[in-house]
Amino acid sequence: MNTLDEKIDGMHSVMLVRHGEVILEGWWKPYGPQHNHVLYSLSKSFASTAVGFAVAEGKLTIDDELLKFFPGDAPAEPSGNLKAMRVRDILTMSTGHQDEPPVAPDKISAKSFLAQPVPHLPGTHFKYNTPATFMQSAIVQKVTGQTALDYLRPRLFEPLGIANPVWDTNFEGVSLGGYGLRVRTEDIAKFGQLYLQKGKWNGKQLLPASWIEQASARQVSNGSNPKSDWNQGYGFQFWRSRNNAYRGDGAFGQYCVVLPDQDTVVAITSGVKDMQAVLNVLWDQLLPALAPKKMKADRATQKQLTDRLAALEIKPAAGAASSPQTSRLANRTYTFPVNDQKLESVQLASAPNGELNLAIRVNGRDAKVACGHRQWRKGRGPFAGGYLADFPDEPLAGTFGWTADDALQIKICAVETPYHLTLKLKFADDNLTLDSETNVGFGATKRPTLNGKAQ
Repeated sequence: MNTLDEKIDGMHSVMLVRHGEVILEGWWKPYGPQHNHVLYSLSKSFASTAVGFAVAEGKLTIDDELLKFFPGDAPAEPSGNLKAMRVRDILTMSTGHQDEPPVAPDKISAKSFLAQPVPHLPGTHFKYNTPATFMQSAIVQKVTGQTALDYLRPRLFEPLGIANPVWDTNFEGVSLGGYGLRVRTEDIAKFGQLYLQKGKWNGKQLLPASWIEQASARQVSNGSNPKSDWNQGYGFQFWRSRNNAYRGDGAFGQYCVVLPDQDTVVAITSGVKDMQAVLNVLWDQLLPALAPKKMKADRATQKQLTDRLAALEIKPAAGAASSPQTSRLANRTYTFPVNDQKLESVQLASAPNGELNLAIRVNGRDAKVACGHRQWRKGRGPFAGGYLADFPDEPLAGTFGWTADDALQIKICAVETPYHLTLKLKFADDNLTLDSETNVGFGATKRPTLNGKAQ
């Protein structure tokens, strides 16, 4: 726990379940147990689970050819390799593609997937492929008449007590499958526990054990590096891991790690750059502690752990609580020329209890972010995180600090996402220089400097 907190920047939550009991859980403020969290590619493991239910109900088989489900979306003259592609191949990321088909929500579809050239024989070439997971969702919707989200509600989400799952759709209303799902940390842990228990929950077999065994087994090879948890083989939308574990995971550190030999599940959400580093902590420090041995109760150590968990927090903005220039700068609106970030204006306003409100206009949308000094203050608003990370209305939490009389730092967490945004504002007469950077991103995290002017 200490290593995750002190050595890895961007941890959001961790939950450890052993022998079916939660033995550790913690959230880094302003993240909390009540919040859903964007899962990114951890969504894939849920999508393949939907396929598993549909197979169990006789609606399809994993050896069905893909084209039988989408005859109207097929090219006029499908290639031999496309004709040979089966459900099994999209489950194992071995579709035969060399290049990934379009992935953005406004472009991803069965038609765009089937239009992509298939130069390799399906089943012979591992290529991580998010649209292949979308096709699993599309097939489920085709054979059941329900989105993957709605299909899973009575079969998975409701039995496990996953109360408010959200799954974004493409432009046609199909659950995205490979990303777009949000659930709580506890829900990730429950999902892993269901797999650990071979599909059984509260004495009822929800999903066949045979599906769990296939999904979590090494179906295809994906590399040979013994030190990489991304080279241990791949199942049905689950990665094989070192130490006989397996997992679903998503960009920037969303994990559902199942350790069958230790009867343990680890659920983690985060916004980290180095995903392997988090897994290394599990193998180097957690795994030895899970060795079977009798342990005596230690109240002092338990209290230390409880206190440590209660104190977890994302580092707030640096700086002082006030500046001599606060009154001069308050309620002044700074506007910006047209820019790629679509930032139109910024305004600061003092608030009660030493807080600061940031009013910001982005792409025609207004948001007001409440910021506390070393205290996270919560609100809502749009959050622009870049490619596949633009969110129109998110729960936000903000802090501020004056790093100099004329320099302000604001840090905002979008608490259902991996993203933290740091703004650095430098004031000079009627001019404002603004630099911004996110903690993680699919591209550059540092954005070009913007220059605004007071109106």
